[in-house]
Amino acid sequence: MLTNTFCHIPGVGEQTERSLWSAGVTSWESATQGASLPLPRSLQESWASHIQESVRHYETRNIDYFGEHLPSRQQWRLYRDFQDACAFVDIETTGLLIGQHEITTIVLYDGRSVRSYVNGDNLDQFPRDVMDYPLLVTYNGKRFDVPFIERYFRTRLPQAHIDLMHPLRSLGFKGGLKGCERQVGIGRPGLEEVDGFVAVLLWNDYRRRRNVKALETLLAYNVRDTLSLHALMVHTHNLKVQATPFSASHSLPVPSLPQPPFRADPETVERLRRQAFFPGTRTWSGASLPGVP
Repeated sequence: MLTNTFCHIPGVGEQTERSLWSAGVTSWESATQGASLPLPRSLQESWASHIQESVRHYETRNIDYFGEHLPSRQQWRLYRDFQDACAFVDIETTGLLIGQHEITTIVLYDGRSVRSYVNGDNLDQFPRDVMDYPLLVTYNGKRFDVPFIERYFRTRLPQAHIDLMHPLRSLGFKGGLKGCERQVGIGRPGLEEVDGFVAVLLWNDYRRRRNVKALETLLAYNVRDTLSLHALMVHTHNLKVQATPFSASHSLPVPSLPQPPFRADPETVERLRRQAFFPGTRTWSGASLPGVP
């Protein structure tokens, strides 16, 4: 999709890009062949150099260039061309307040293998491992996951970043990651009763009682979030590309997701839910968990 994209060029908006496509200028290769192009006058002289610069950065796989120049609502276009350099990332925490809560687990999935990181075990390996991927995909990660990671590890994640929340909302999908999953038919067998609140209970149960089943359930939940990002990324790309002249040639196949390496324990989930709430109410009966919905 990137070699058909022009809205990363300064001065080219979506309307100008559509005008170029309608005029038969559908790729960088054809972008310098027409004698008269539907371009703003300010771009006429610099057009050829912009195209050459785009080709150069694309050939050297400089994802950062396109990540910096594409409008945020068009970042989804990075995925098709650089999916082999992409990592889907999701974190779990003890609360939502950045700087006041801890990261409990992180899952990184690159479309081939799933890697999990656990606080107190191998969590400190994540900042090094994630740097192998110049493109990140998250849901609400620009506001939450990435700032949380950067603050917690005192590091920076400078990679190009597709935050799926924004293109999904532009397509009419709302209700958070799980709400988007339901709307496209993605299920969570065995994890239906687990949400962000229960994820904190699972971590507390693991730390206080050394309940390995609680940790495995938390990791199963974290892995499911991350695998769903892959499915939703492809779904988003295919819906977005339908509004372009490239639907037939650029649509992606539904990904074949791996079997999750962890299994949820329904008994642990049910026990924690019973302990957390008074019967028939939604009143928390234990310690306060600020920032957790």
